[in-house]
Amino acid sequence: MSTESRLVSLDVFRGMTIAGMVLVNNPGTWSAIYDPLEHAEWHGLTPTDWIFPFFLFIVGVAIPIALDKYRDGRSRAGVYRKIITRSVSIFLLGLAISVVPFFQFGASDAPDALKLLVWLAFTAALFFLLLRSWKWFAVTLGLGLAGVAALNLAGYTLYDYDIGTMRIMGVLQRIAVVYLITAVLFLNFNWRHLVGISVVLLLGYWLIMTVIPVPGCEVTTINDKACNLAAYIDRSILTESHIWRSAKVFDPEGLLSTIPAIVTCISGVLAGMWLRRSSDPENSISDIRSSNYAAVSGLFFFGVVLLGAGYIWSSYFPLNKSLWTSSYVLVTGGLALLVLGCCYWLIDIQGYRRWARPFVIFGVNALPLFVFSGIMARMLGAYRVAGGDGKLIPLQKWIFETAFLPLAQPIDASLAYAVSFILLWLGLMWLLYRKEIYLKV
Repeated sequence: MSTESRLVSLDVFRGMTIAGMVLVNNPGTWSAIYDPLEHAEWHGLTPTDWIFPFFLFIVGVAIPIALDKYRDGRSRAGVYRKIITRSVSIFLLGLAISVVPFFQFGASDAPDALKLLVWLAFTAALFFLLLRSWKWFAVTLGLGLAGVAALNLAGYTLYDYDIGTMRIMGVLQRIAVVYLITAVLFLNFNWRHLVGISVVLLLGYWLIMTVIPVPGCEVTTINDKACNLAAYIDRSILTESHIWRSAKVFDPEGLLSTIPAIVTCISGVLAGMWLRRSSDPENSISDIRSSNYAAVSGLFFFGVVLLGAGYIWSSYFPLNKSLWTSSYVLVTGGLALLVLGCCYWLIDIQGYRRWARPFVIFGVNALPLFVFSGIMARMLGAYRVAGGDGKLIPLQKWIFETAFLPLAQPIDASLAYAVSFILLWLGLMWLLYRKEIYLKV
């Protein structure tokens, strides 16, 4: 297995995962969604609940590819600096998504078109920041700030973004924290140690979540969204003002539940280490072919083992994405191994690649796809136009009701909107791919 082909497999898996994330995050209407495209209400598992752990697993697979050369004892100061810088950048990018355009869009009395131009300037600044084009970053950031100043000078009221209610954790923030810890563990421990650490973390998390009483609750149980230790820690440390508003009493990317999420990433690291065993360029063609089949067999075997173990454990510690329960780690880790095994077998062993091109396009620019598709969705929801009754409605709702709802039942129209949204972004990401522009931190 060559490094190049292995990276194609990983890019395809990453692309499938990020495409699924964008798809489920952007239905035409949240009131009409097929069940597999929704998260489980609390306990349980749907295909949508696979997506985030898959992404953390993929982050883990990439760690040995990027950092294995630093495990031989040479000076690691530079690589630690790189890991910390990348983690901080991803964390701050997650915060920036919620802060842009630095004022409360809906509360301002300025025309939406003018506010949107300011928002676009700040979005362009984020794009050039990822591109490391410092000149254009400075220009677009300056335009955004000048736009805010101009709206104020024109007499429009712009209410400052309320930092006091900013959500601290989130998808990118969790990725940043998990990547930082897992990368450091990889550099300092072998695979046996990593397995041992994973076992201790999963068992320890199960123990503290089921044994330690929660202050103010008569009964401590993970069946209650408020009376479990993870939710209590989120409310105590992050405070209710800084957790996910839709959940109110817990944060699905909270502090304590990040511990088992680290194990999800470690499982990806172990898979990456397993795959690298067959990438030795000194192997003969027959050895490479044999090791490829051994690698994919191992992925399938351990995938089935984790899947079975996770479902057995779920009888005692239910599958729960919001709490990232230990059984959820095992089940989604097993599923990730099986999907990676399928991608590896199809692409690296059988050589079937044509079908995967759209996912490669998404996979090589997964971060900007997540960031900018999210910003676009917020823009479509913030900009308002006149509806059929003359009342102002979000542009996203107008597009859905005008272009999609007349064509199908609400649930199918909602899915058609989501598919169209992801196809639009496939075209935009193809433009970057064609120019060989890869935006990373």
